Amino acid sequence: MTNRIAFQGEPGAYSDQACREARPGMEPLPCRSFEAVIAAVREGRADLAMLPVENTTYGRVADIHRLLPESGLRIVDEAFVRVHISLMAMPGVEIESLETVHAHPVLIPQARSFLEKYGIRGVAAADSAGAAADLAQDGDLTRGVLASDLAAELNGLNILARHIEDHAHNTTRFLIMGEQADHSVRSDHGMMTTFVFQVRNIPAALYKAMGGFATNGVNMTKLESYMVGGSFTATQFYADIEGHPDDAAVRRAMEELDYFTDMLEILGVYPRDPRRD
Repeated sequence: MTNRIAFQGEPGAYSDQACREARPGMEPLPCRSFEAVIAAVREGRADLAMLPVENTTYGRVADIHRLLPESGLRIVDEAFVRVHISLMAMPGVEIESLETVHAHPVLIPQARSFLEKYGIRGVAAADSAGAAADLAQDGDLTRGVLASDLAAELNGLNILARHIEDHAHNTTRFLIMGEQADHSVRSDHGMMTTFVFQVRNIPAALYKAMGGFATNGVNMTKLESYMVGGSFTATQFYADIEGHPDDAAVRRAMEELDYFTDMLEILGVYPRDPRRD
């Protein structure tokens, strides 16, 4: 056991924050890409992977649903992180002195009202936490960064304004993944089951496959499709449901689903995060 949890990004990224909040006893391990996060676990350099899957403002994280089934890892938990955006700069700098702020392109539009109020121009950066580290190194007094409070703390920057995002609901959902599944886990807040499947090539196969969840009263919280193998006809579906495969209603629904599919794979059975409510 390494007692490390891998994430994509630089120290201070929102994924780093997710690691520290969800697994405070583990050492966060920064990686350059989602593929590198998965490889860190597969190669034994980390015990767990923290992967973002969706955001309330921007939807699904690109490519992640393709990577999950291919990863060989299993979902063991989920975590929700409220995305609070802070404006930070070098110590002693005032907001009025800033000409530009650097951040990941996703963050800049989320703080548009604040930036327009102060006449600050947003500049896209590859990574917000990385932009904070770059600013700490070069010391530019006319430049700020939009990032997490953690990024400011780790890089010795001064926070000029907190929670400047335009939308108060912005939250990212993460999946925590490991090499071993444990379907014996039960939670007082309920359980989630995530799976992928491909329907048989028969009329109304998807409609019929989904019917078992409706008739058995199983709540499906997510159903998304994406192409596989570069084919317009090969469609794979990704689904989240509330419940455990051992629950009678879920078992019946999954049996009906299996009848109409060519492929069905459970990616994880894990505790339902109470922040869903």
